[in-house]
Amino acid sequence: MYWEKELETIDRRALESLQLDRLNSSLRQAVKSPGYCRIPEISKIVKSGMTSIAQLGELPFTTKEDLRQGFPWGFLSMDKKNVVRLHSSSGTTGNPTVVYHNREDLQSWANLMARSLFSAGIRDTDVFQNMSGYGLFTGGLGFQYGVEKLGCLSIPSGAGNSLRQIKLMRDFGTTVAHAIPSYLGRLFEVFKDEGLDPRQDTQLHTLVIGAEPHSEEHRRRIEELFGVKAYNSFGLSEMNGPGVAFECTEQNGLHVWEDAYVVEIIDPLTLQPVAAGEIGELVMTTLDRQAMPLIRYRTRDLTRFIPGPCRCGRTHRRLDRIAGRSDDMFIIKGCNIFPMQIEGVLLKLPEVGDDYRIIIETIADQDEMLIEVEVKKQWFTGDLDFLAKLENHIARLIRDEVLVRPLIKLVEPGSIPKSEGKAVRVFDHRQR
Repeated sequence: MYWEKELETIDRRALESLQLDRLNSSLRQAVKSPGYCRIPEISKIVKSGMTSIAQLGELPFTTKEDLRQGFPWGFLSMDKKNVVRLHSSSGTTGNPTVVYHNREDLQSWANLMARSLFSAGIRDTDVFQNMSGYGLFTGGLGFQYGVEKLGCLSIPSGAGNSLRQIKLMRDFGTTVAHAIPSYLGRLFEVFKDEGLDPRQDTQLHTLVIGAEPHSEEHRRRIEELFGVKAYNSFGLSEMNGPGVAFECTEQNGLHVWEDAYVVEIIDPLTLQPVAAGEIGELVMTTLDRQAMPLIRYRTRDLTRFIPGPCRCGRTHRRLDRIAGRSDDMFIIKGCNIFPMQIEGVLLKLPEVGDDYRIIIETIADQDEMLIEVEVKKQWFTGDLDFLAKLENHIARLIRDEVLVRPLIKLVEPGSIPKSEGKAVRVFDHRQR
């Protein structure tokens, strides 16, 4: 059983006391790394000891660029002989970010994942199919160890190969599956091509989705297609991976496990805390990691705290769904635009499929936003008048949302190139 009632329903005052003890321990461990030992503010507060969580705001932030500059060992806080695993980003645009774990770190991560899955109603009687990439990407192994800790029968199917995924589901009675949201739309199309309906031809009752930002409309569409409940998972490799925050069965925000993390939300421009309930950038400090603790890590993810208690009884605060990333925002014609705003408009329309892409380019010395939108098969007909009206309708809806009228190009289902792993939505080809 991974309903750790005493810890998950702990009084807030007692939780903050626990956080403070763990924070001091984590800081003492962090200054053993080359990256943190040379920062005077951290060394000073380690010597005196932190007496309040509020003092965390006196310390500098850690950024992805810091981790890249410290590559490969700069933020490792123990001897390499005690480290048993690393995970890494792709590093296609420079040094990757690398995170190290010792055995205790991995045990803690597995426990957080098991607790997360249990909060979403998943039990040891379930058959869990993990349709996520294994290897340096944290989604595969993170879920794998959590599922095994919980006691489910696990199917480590990995990403892709939709026909095999469907066969595994049907042969072994998969009841829960994990996948990135953009893949599930493609998987449903394969179900249809095979003359199957996941609502009738599988035993699925739950999907876990995460790893890429997605709108509430996207989640509800997934639930409708598969006839299941779809629960949001949030994580990032710098904080372990999945299992940082997770929706409970109330589906009203993601509980962030505050015995393992101190969470702040700041204005990404002023770097000051935002008012309660306002959206800002998520900043996280690890409390329960030994090989590579991180202090005030700027995630670039935009969210807010959901006020009030959760009906499930857990007292750990809830994060709202990720609204986008501060570094995903693009500016066109003086307007700040997030891809999630556009997705929220598109997926409310019954004619629109699951894929789209935003292309920004310079046309006649003007920056323009072109949105290619896949249309469902039954709507993509030879009726040019209907398609022209639909293009105009979509353009007006998006203009009302982001204050810029885009160019809309409707395309056949399946025609937008698919990326490996997380969906790539924005292509900026402007002349600089």
